Amino acid sequence: MKYRFLAMAAVASLGLAVATTSCQQKQSHENPFLSDYATPFEIPPFESITIDDYLPALEAGIAQHNAQIDSIVNNEETPTFENTILALERAGEILNKVSYVYMALSESDSNDDLVAVGEKFEPMLSQHFDEVSMNPRLFERVKYLYDNRDSLNLDGPRRRAVESSYKSFARNGALLNDDDKERLKAVNTELTTLYQQFNKNLLDATNDFKIVVEYSAMLSGLPQSNIDIAADEAAKAGMEGKWIFTLHAPSRLPVLQYADNRDLRRQMYEGYTNLASSGKYDNCPVINKILKARAEKAAILGFENYGSYMTDNVMAGSIANAENLLMQIWRPAIARVKDEVAEMQAVVNAEGGDFKIAPYDYYYYAEKVRQKKYDLQESEVREYFAVDSVRKGIFTLAERLYGVKFTEMPDAPKYNPEVTVYDVTDDKGEHVAVFMTDYFPRPSKRQGAWMSEFKGSWVDNGEVSRPIIYNVGNFSRPVGDTPALLTLDEVETMFHEFGHGLHGMLSRAELRSQSGTNVDRDFVELPSQINEHWAMEPELLKVYARNYKTGEVISDEMIEKLHAASTHNQGFMTTELVGAALLDLQYGKLNPTDSIDIMAFEAKVAKDLDMPAEVQYRYRSPYFKHIFGSDGYASGYYTYLWAAVLDCDGYELFKEKGAFDPETARSFKENILEMGGSEDPMVLYERFRGQKPTPEALLRHRGLIK
Repeated sequence: MKYRFLAMAAVASLGLAVATTSCQQKQSHENPFLSDYATPFEIPPFESITIDDYLPALEAGIAQHNAQIDSIVNNEETPTFENTILALERAGEILNKVSYVYMALSESDSNDDLVAVGEKFEPMLSQHFDEVSMNPRLFERVKYLYDNRDSLNLDGPRRRAVESSYKSFARNGALLNDDDKERLKAVNTELTTLYQQFNKNLLDATNDFKIVVEYSAMLSGLPQSNIDIAADEAAKAGMEGKWIFTLHAPSRLPVLQYADNRDLRRQMYEGYTNLASSGKYDNCPVINKILKARAEKAAILGFENYGSYMTDNVMAGSIANAENLLMQIWRPAIARVKDEVAEMQAVVNAEGGDFKIAPYDYYYYAEKVRQKKYDLQESEVREYFAVDSVRKGIFTLAERLYGVKFTEMPDAPKYNPEVTVYDVTDDKGEHVAVFMTDYFPRPSKRQGAWMSEFKGSWVDNGEVSRPIIYNVGNFSRPVGDTPALLTLDEVETMFHEFGHGLHGMLSRAELRSQSGTNVDRDFVELPSQINEHWAMEPELLKVYARNYKTGEVISDEMIEKLHAASTHNQGFMTTELVGAALLDLQYGKLNPTDSIDIMAFEAKVAKDLDMPAEVQYRYRSPYFKHIFGSDGYASGYYTYLWAAVLDCDGYELFKEKGAFDPETARSFKENILEMGGSEDPMVLYERFRGQKPTPEALLRHRGLIK
């Protein structure tokens, strides 16, 4: 991180005076988490937060929350929605503040000190919520409301909140006897620790891997911008005149897609697909412990297996329903892979290559086929997608569809200098949300891209609280005078995460537990994935896609090529995604008592699926953070495909009415984005779309059927 080194240099130059000042500051320092934030829109005062603030704030937050819970359970009045459910919604102010900041920075701007804090922070937090969810007197009040919900005259969202609260308590152990509650608490604590270890191994393994290239001839085929970034990496490592490539996507993917040197592609591919699978960062033993703990948790709670537990409370309802959907997509996808491989093999043969397409050849020869079929050079295309241009695209989209504007707040608090902060306002100039972006990779940030929040939204006795939402990415960095030029995949990713952001920013749900992305896990990807469709919408491209050198608007000819090539390689992309989702579900069916061979299990699943040899899972198990870095997407990676069925079906309505049709946009905003989890998701979708979704729209969009 650049800013840390600058800060260290400044301290070194000030010497002893700094030590004196530091002591004075420490004596007068007040923990920012323990008082109201005196910042615009209650943005966390990041510059004032020290590493020593987290654990004391967590302890204070737990104490405050416990006192609030005691007040609820000791209330002698008959349970009502207001004195029980709403009181729970309002509780935990300090806990929310410190948890939001810790969780955000632990993934996007971590360091050794924060990792050490996390070893205590996360188990304490997990244990606290176990105590709350298994509090018998608290559950007794929730159960009373649940049992009498038909006579309480609750509106739809409040009735849903009562039902969701009851089910949440039950799923978290409230119905268990005391011995089983203690067993469940122990398992939850163990899982929290295992998730931490998995994530630490993954981050360390990612940062530990590098390919050092000493001869420029090995760089043949790579875009100059990627060569320059690799040279910068080498210079930072004291290897001037060499090139360093890492496993971060902006470095890894160009090597696989463009490097003419087959051995360089193989090294990169094997480095990635063997990530965290051996040596000191081996995650296979951690996965085995996670699988055993999850199986025990499912058994304690009365479920056949962990997958049944995780699919019980979402739209799919069961593993079988999720698998049924996936297999409808899987079969046409692998059929398309055979055609794609045949096209690539023809190129190899025509060039005199004496080998069969291997997995590490796929990106490279798929790119050659694309150039041949569509006359489309991504290196030329990227010149139209500088990061600031794409940012203009997502903001223009939001303004045209939903009437919101983004104004930069240069003096707002931020957790890293690379963060940009915006005030989001509606067409009347009223504040809607704070939005933050953090787009470039650094060693302190995990891989991938995501959206989350520092504060949610709600309405409480007429008082409206608006959210603080952020997007994090790992996009290609700028080099020298050249701005960050995004690949088409990165463009779609920015639109995707911004879709999640809109879901959080535009929420108008009354209850905190139902606001923004607090929806069923297999519904949460709808706003993000439907937003991707506008990335290549010609009308919007004409606004934001401009050549960074000349300012020239993207041509109609190039737009036509982009659309013609939009289904290129979709067999591969769909197969690796569906394959990972099916692998995840197979893990969910396990109830292991002994350790299993993780790699052998992966291979068996692939064989049973007749997975093409040229394609690997989107994520192999040791770096499948979605399902082993937490329980968020465990037995739930299928949700990307489930939501893809919804988003493709839903976007067909926009195409029918017009991509920027005001009435369709209003309906999507009011029925999907604003409602959050306040109603059944399928009811909301049908209200917007006017019909139930079917997989055909997805298959058409990906070119897998006519």
